[in-house]
Amino acid sequence: MTVLTSAPIASAPVDATLFRQVFRRHAAGVAVVTTDAGHGPAGVTVTSLASLSAEPPLLSFSITATASTWPHLRDAETAVVHLLGAGHTELARTFATSGIDRFGAPTRWRRLPTGEPVLDDAAAWLRIAIEHRHPAGGSHLVIGRVEEAGLAEPGAPLLYHDGTFHAL
Repeated sequence: MTVLTSAPIASAPVDATLFRQVFRRHAAGVAVVTTDAGHGPAGVTVTSLASLSAEPPLLSFSITATASTWPHLRDAETAVVHLLGAGHTELARTFATSGIDRFGAPTRWRRLPTGEPVLDDAAAWLRIAIEHRHPAGGSHLVIGRVEEAGLAEPGAPLLYHDGTFHAL
């Protein structure tokens, strides 16, 4: 029988820097959340998307309180969550970049009949009714009830790991 041993792992108090370093080792799926609360379309890249419940269909994501899209999501009743595929690195970067027109060319989008902006190239999308917004440290946790969904052709997902985007 082989017994594996390892050196003790050093521990430290958890400050913001260490917390970020730890989560850089966690691979996460990439999504873009879009909305329009009456001031024009707004959107942001998120990696905190989670499925909460299938019945009723609920999801959650978090957004930093200082993000330019937060006031739009704070005031919106609905939003669209787009799951990104392996070929969507530039789309993810666009919606992660501050101070630019995220909906200008080359972003391809349209409005759903209900008015929300939806990205044409997403691997899948979910239109949500925003049910709860909870402050959580320097962020807000948003919980939405899924009211409509769309799928594109199956493909590999886009992941975020160690500060960069990767195809699976």
